[in-house]
Amino acid sequence: MDIVKESEHVYAIAPTGKMRVPVRIFASEELLRKMLEDQSLAQACNVAALPGIVGASIVMPDAHQGYGMSVGGVAAFDAHDGIISPAAVGYDINCGVRLLATGLRREDATARMGELLAALAKSCPVGVGGEGIRLSEAEFTRVMAEGAHWALAHGYGDADDLARCEANGRLPGADPAAVPKRATQRGRNQLGTVGAGNHFIELQAVDEIYLPDVARSFGISGPGQLVAMIHCGSRGFGHQICTEYIKRIEDTLPEIARSLPDRDLMYAPIGSDVARSYWGAMNAAANFAFCNRHILGHQVRLALQEVFGERAQARTVYDVCHNIAKRETHLVGGAMRELIVHRKGATRALPAGSGDVPEAYRDVGQPVLIPGSMGTASYVLVGAQGSLERTFGSTAHGAGRLMSRTRAKQEFPSADVEAGLAARGITVKAASRNGVSEEAPGAYKDVDEVVEVSDAAGIARKVARLVPVGVLKG
Repeated sequence: MDIVKESEHVYAIAPTGKMRVPVRIFASEELLRKMLEDQSLAQACNVAALPGIVGASIVMPDAHQGYGMSVGGVAAFDAHDGIISPAAVGYDINCGVRLLATGLRREDATARMGELLAALAKSCPVGVGGEGIRLSEAEFTRVMAEGAHWALAHGYGDADDLARCEANGRLPGADPAAVPKRATQRGRNQLGTVGAGNHFIELQAVDEIYLPDVARSFGISGPGQLVAMIHCGSRGFGHQICTEYIKRIEDTLPEIARSLPDRDLMYAPIGSDVARSYWGAMNAAANFAFCNRHILGHQVRLALQEVFGERAQARTVYDVCHNIAKRETHLVGGAMRELIVHRKGATRALPAGSGDVPEAYRDVGQPVLIPGSMGTASYVLVGAQGSLERTFGSTAHGAGRLMSRTRAKQEFPSADVEAGLAARGITVKAASRNGVSEEAPGAYKDVDEVVEVSDAAGIARKVARLVPVGVLKG
């Protein structure tokens, strides 16, 4: 493929063959080289050939090969004549991050880390088999419709948590009737759990501040402050929805399946019955995930208070989606157009003044939460004007995997990983040894470089760098 450098940190692939729009890549030279080692750019070209796509098929600096579409991809389609694709949302619907700022210091946590991680593990189940709140089918239906508002009504968290959450913790358009029965069966006992894979709860210390005024508006006071980051999504509930709808769309529209270079990229025309059903089920899964992180945020707050009392003062900074399709209005070719923006491993990054930014942050812009790998830095950024002009209001979502989980298990024995982290003052409590090996820092790209690209390209600005001190994972 012919990759042309448009400007510093921005590359492009012009439309060829069936491509309807170009591919636009945000990367450094090193990150671009890593993308060329897998199929992420070829997948972006496949996305560029989908009906109704607008602007460009966008590749974020953390992109790596996924199912159908790369993780770290953004694609916007006309809301009336375009399509929706489960693979362009991802299997873990509304996988995302919630960050809580506390009144504690790093030294407070390190002095009582064992006690802290034990309290977190007791209140926030991790791992593949971790079971959470048991719900009746009627109550689970309400979770699907109400999202984090269900949690608030049942005594979890407070209204301020909702006010500092993307979409106020609930997406419209959820249709519990469109959710497959098997998905409901898998999800009913998983609310309030973290799960496995790359999901975690991390106690982190603020390491560096880049924009002090913005940081203060987010509740981040300065270096040494202790914060808590929660990374999880819709668990097996969302995964089952994606799995079944890819198959359902393929069965309903076999002619589309036959036309695709990769059947994982199966899509449905936005006006079709199966697209409407998927939209309803996807939003139901997103609401489950919002509710899940809201409950976990409440449990983290209680665990901190159990150890430190009221001085923990854990307040939600923000909660953001990483895998979602949303109906949004953007300026395209000089005119405002209604679009379905797919973000798969990408974070919305709206600038100051945007109506969808919570009122508390509207004057500064939307907080952007980018977790690193276990043992490396995470970041808080703020949305920038360039994101609306170039990426449909989006930026990266993490470090991006460098190797498969199978290879990571071979290359990084869990005992070596834990010893290396301990030598740097990081304590890990994990449900499985495999989870530690699979998520070793060496299995991921350099998150510092990913964030530098986002900042330099003007799609999000660095606010604060966070470093881990304690990690709870599956």
